[in-house]
Amino acid sequence: MEQMEQTKKTGLPAETSAKVGPKDVLLHIFVIIALYTSMISLSAVLFGLINFYFPDPLWEYGRYLRDALRWPLAVLTVMFPLYLWANIFLQKDVVQYPEKKTLKTRRWLLYITLLIAVLVIAGDLIAIIFRYLQGEFTIRFFLKAVAVFLVASSIFLYYGWNVRKEISATKDKRMNVFVKGAILLAIVSIAFGYFTTGSPQSERMRRFDEKRVSDLQQIQYQIIEFWRAKRILPASLANLRDELRGFIPPKDPETGKEYEYRITGELSFELCADFKTSSEQGLKNAVPAYRQPVEMFPGETWPHSQGIECFQRTIDPAFYPPLGKTIE
Repeated sequence: MEQMEQTKKTGLPAETSAKVGPKDVLLHIFVIIALYTSMISLSAVLFGLINFYFPDPLWEYGRYLRDALRWPLAVLTVMFPLYLWANIFLQKDVVQYPEKKTLKTRRWLLYITLLIAVLVIAGDLIAIIFRYLQGEFTIRFFLKAVAVFLVASSIFLYYGWNVRKEISATKDKRMNVFVKGAILLAIVSIAFGYFTTGSPQSERMRRFDEKRVSDLQQIQYQIIEFWRAKRILPASLANLRDELRGFIPPKDPETGKEYEYRITGELSFELCADFKTSSEQGLKNAVPAYRQPVEMFPGETWPHSQGIECFQRTIDPAFYPPLGKTIE
């Protein structure tokens, strides 16, 4: 009687059911979660690479394409190897105990995976068609369609094989080539993603320079407001300190040194900072559509080379009229 109940719960013969435990169920669930995560991340990486190397001039956020690649790339780097390891372990287990192919948990998860693969194909195709109707009939449109087809169809074919066939996919010559091709696609995508995003050290230096540009922009704004209120330029950056407004002149984020400030005329001044990277080099390496100066506000640019760079600024009273009476 106990053997019949055990067989009813697992869908396996009683002698095999004794070898099935929570580990098998949890491992199947983990494999599917890792698969979904890898599938979404791989799609995001492929789309990110396509957006970067085949940009749309109508898209205004080209300078942030590298940043958009980093999170899905990190997820894919961790989850895809875990998925491969867990899936290989399951395949070996099924080879050792062929009866486990009929495990109810396994069959349910396989069919759910097939359903999700179909829904992903349908959803991404809808999104691509929507983009097409918006006028995006370009090479990137074609490449995104190919990327969606490769990812979703690979999952559908692989797990469809596991549902229909009695032997492992890697035991069939053609399917073995197909599986290796899918793994190669993921590995190449990861490698190319790291090549595109650049080294962590260069990215850190670039972000330091972005912070320097942001600091100079804040200082420039405060200098202009100081002049509008007092009709004179501040003698030093220390004069900009305002406890009421909570403004303290920022310092270099890496060295902690004060930025250089000099008065060059009645209405002109210059701000200097020591940059670690060249914005010009970054623009040369960028895709053509995004080879534009770093623009913080319309009409205001901060191009810089590596080393100390000074920015000349002149206040135009017509654009920045003084505020009220002169404050002595």
